[in-house]
Amino acid sequence: MEAHGGYLSRYEDVDVAWLAQLARAALEEDGQAVDDCGLLVTVMPGPRVVRFAFDGAHSYGRAGARWYMTHHAFARRLSQHLQTAVHAYVFDPDDLELVTSYGNGRHVGGETLRYEDAEFPEGGDDDADEELSFELMKNKWPLGHLAKVLGVRREELIRLPRQKTALLDLAKEVQAGPLWHLFPQALTASLKRHAAAP
Repeated sequence: MEAHGGYLSRYEDVDVAWLAQLARAALEEDGQAVDDCGLLVTVMPGPRVVRFAFDGAHSYGRAGARWYMTHHAFARRLSQHLQTAVHAYVFDPDDLELVTSYGNGRHVGGETLRYEDAEFPEGGDDDADEELSFELMKNKWPLGHLAKVLGVRREELIRLPRQKTALLDLAKEVQAGPLWHLFPQALTASLKRHAAAP
């Protein structure tokens, strides 16, 4: 599994032109040029978790994943407008995982775990029990805890970047419209129902 990062929250429908404008302002606040950059939007069907990540030279590979360790303007700004928290995260499978949470535009929590500091299960006679113990332990790590808060499994969050994704080109004007319009037909009915719910 490759390293990745971004911003996670529960799905709330927003106008995509407004979202692109917010992303541009956040990028500039974080010292990045908007030229040749996009905003990737991925929605997990079912529990409706959404991932936002920038698509630019600064956001690729391990260094790109780790960029999200200190660049939280998008999470902070978006959390001012949503009813739920927005979480900046980093998953670096060779070193660490990090979650930093924002609500109402303010830092409200977070944690970092370096894998070298993690306590691992003691070796035992039964490999199956040891594997189960290890998987349960990972649920207490930052991404495991966040997954529980969002109502999904840790593995689903880690695989989320591989789901179908929409790209907003931040160097161009983005047409106004609801976010759910960007997703494949398979997701549209579910997201449309969610957006219409009181």
